[in-house]
Amino acid sequence: MTPAARLQAAIEILDQVLAGEPAEKALTSWGRRSRFAGSKDRAAVRDHVFSAVRCLRSYAALGGARSGRGLILGALREAGEDPGEAFTGQGHAPAPLSAAERQLPPPAEGAEALDIPDWLWPEFRASLGQDAEAAADALRSRAPVHLRVNTAKGTLQQAQDALAADGIATRPHPAASTALEITEGARKLRNASAYADGLVELQDAASQAVVEQLPLEDGMSVLDYCAGGGGKSLAMAARARIRLHAHDADPKRMKDLPERAARAGARVTLLSSADVERKAPFDLVLCDVPCSGSGSWRRAPEGKWRLTPEGLRALQETQSEILRRAAGLTAPGGTLAYATCSMLQAENTQQVQAFTANNPEWSLAAEQSWRVQDGTDGFYVAVLTRAKGG
Repeated sequence: MTPAARLQAAIEILDQVLAGEPAEKALTSWGRRSRFAGSKDRAAVRDHVFSAVRCLRSYAALGGARSGRGLILGALREAGEDPGEAFTGQGHAPAPLSAAERQLPPPAEGAEALDIPDWLWPEFRASLGQDAEAAADALRSRAPVHLRVNTAKGTLQQAQDALAADGIATRPHPAASTALEITEGARKLRNASAYADGLVELQDAASQAVVEQLPLEDGMSVLDYCAGGGGKSLAMAARARIRLHAHDADPKRMKDLPERAARAGARVTLLSSADVERKAPFDLVLCDVPCSGSGSWRRAPEGKWRLTPEGLRALQETQSEILRRAAGLTAPGGTLAYATCSMLQAENTQQVQAFTANNPEWSLAAEQSWRVQDGTDGFYVAVLTRAKGG
């Protein structure tokens, strides 16, 4: 495919996304229809699509229309390229620019330029203060690829050496002692021996850092209450010889966890909701709760545009309820960790403050946040301890 043909493919896919089709599904459908497209073509089209979704408002403003064509036109202008060189109509290139499209629109300003919904910007700015613009700008770019080194199987240096042998260059990331950032060869990871052997797992450095905040000790009974795919479960298993249990309200999210655990050499017991009640109490309960995902919008940018005020309020209610339930599963003298991949205070410190105000037997032992402009996803964790008589 020519570069212009890739742009036209992205335009068509983006029109589907704007009509409500999930980007991954639209890309998969296009790939099945486009057997002529090679791996480099597919990667380039994917990059065009996700870049446009991350920067939907600003690209639409620059392109003069909230359409696939407008977004790609805006993307080219953002990059300082002349759209007329690609929009030629020749071969499979986009049709030539109209007279209206050749007119430069006024520059985007405020939340539009930063690609944040207008309704969310006041909350975003209040949560991040003077860092709000830097965080919003960071969300407009592609996320780095981080790995967690499974120290139960090897050291960081051993992992780097094994990855380098498969053409993958890495460097340590300061957010977590087990974190590596891929600097070259990320697309080779799935076929790398270090990945197949369980020496490394894909996991954002801040997500790893959340686990490093937990007071894990050998022999503890631990519950990952909102386990999802189990990344934090496996990270906990690598840190101490714990009796580890994983639960999720939707058990299907954990379907790959047994295979991942076997590859990592970890032991994880999957529990249903009924099983959790029978096994309680636990020495430590981790709740990585459903949230806005504002800290990971670089990876899942559609969430930024689908979030509504009503949706955010519903998430906050769910978070409060999960905290309440998880507290009841924690042993006296135990630890409850509350985590989100959000940078919004309404989902983070405000939730914890409300919980401790209503539950005086709990106190805040530690609190930490990470922000996207520092090279990780945006994460938050609060470590709460329960009085032994509570």
